[in-house]
Amino acid sequence: MVQGKQRPHLNMITVLIPIYNEEKSIAATIERIKKTLQKTRHEIIAINDGSTDKTAEILQGIQGIRTITHPYNLGYGAALKTGLKNAKHDWILITDADGTYPIESIPLLLEHHDRYDMVVGARSGKNVPTMRKPAKLILGLMANILTGRKIPDLNSGFRLFRKDMALQFMNLYPNGFSFTITITLAALTNSHTVKYIPIEYHKREGKSAINPVRDFIGFMTLILRIMVYFDPLKFFLFPAFITMSLATGLGLYQYLFEGHVTQFPFIALLAGLQILLLGLLAELIVKRSKA
Repeated sequence: MVQGKQRPHLNMITVLIPIYNEEKSIAATIERIKKTLQKTRHEIIAINDGSTDKTAEILQGIQGIRTITHPYNLGYGAALKTGLKNAKHDWILITDADGTYPIESIPLLLEHHDRYDMVVGARSGKNVPTMRKPAKLILGLMANILTGRKIPDLNSGFRLFRKDMALQFMNLYPNGFSFTITITLAALTNSHTVKYIPIEYHKREGKSAINPVRDFIGFMTLILRIMVYFDPLKFFLFPAFITMSLATGLGLYQYLFEGHVTQFPFIALLAGLQILLLGLLAELIVKRSKA
């Protein structure tokens, strides 16, 4: 929770919709949002991220929304950052334009705002492409290790969160699809409260812009960066433990079965100690910077 600030009331919310070439679904998505939020004061910001189809033309014909247009495609995260900078209200709701998220479940997120800094719609795996599932499992495991908590859905794009919390980590958000992973890890590693609500996940309209291999590598790199940034000891502890364990095991083997110990186990043991000390030093620097 943000120090020194009271929890903002949910009297009005800003809905951010990042859009790139979603001419088939954007009008229906916005109409569903309006209908679902008709009893809640809100604003809808559509961020047209350089679409090359008829998205811009369709958005011009929709009443009651604010449209911000990027001259060319900057990325999902860049679109959300633009929306955050232009949002008027204290609570932010994000959803995709492709019809995959259950817009009608927005009230399920809203009802938990009084106890949590972020409420996330956790998708079922029913309509998640098969080729993405192994990558999601690996990334989820790494995220769980970093945060010390089981995360049902690491990168769901259907979530409600406090604007002031999101702005804390503005310098960390990448321009690509890693925005949701970043805000999740940043929130959980900085003692913010996060609630997960099970939701259905529908088959998308149109073609996904996600490249499984490229984005998996990018997500993996991001998690490692976040780990070093917020909890460096966990990052250094594993390689230090492995190196020291192997060095000790090799030294014992040589002593028991060969009658002597070579220099290599001692060098490896010192290397492991150096990695551990580096992690402790990084941890002290991080803790001091937060003080």
